[in-house]
Amino acid sequence: MKRILVVDDDPLICSAIHAWLEERGFTVVVADGGETGLRALDGSTFDLMIVDIFMPHMHGFESVRVFHQRAPTVPLIAISGYVFAEQRTPAPDFLSMALELGATRCLRKPFTPRTLLSVIDMCLQESDAFRLKIVG
Repeated sequence: MKRILVVDDDPLICSAIHAWLEERGFTVVVADGGETGLRALDGSTFDLMIVDIFMPHMHGFESVRVFHQRAPTVPLIAISGYVFAEQRTPAPDFLSMALELGATRCLRKPFTPRTLLSVIDMCLQESDAFRLKIVG
């Protein structure tokens, strides 16, 4: 059974992802912020992480960078629903920036359960294939 760490400060997002993934047979650990997520990461191993880009007590992309540094071989899906209130100028592409900092894939909130599961499957397949190359 694959273990997934979900780190997001929005309790509705966490509970939705938790329900979707447990229904599909994953073991899910939810952390309500960066500090809680890092403690969970230090205390256990995970097959995949889903991490919100912007959370309290972490500045900018710190969450993606820190989680990737702590577990560089664990696929990380960065999620964000952040939009600028000021729409006169184009918003920066936060999700592309997250990829440069170590995210394996990115999803813009809101996303459907089907989209999330598809991205998780891709990440896990790539990770398993990479591990087989190292071992074999």
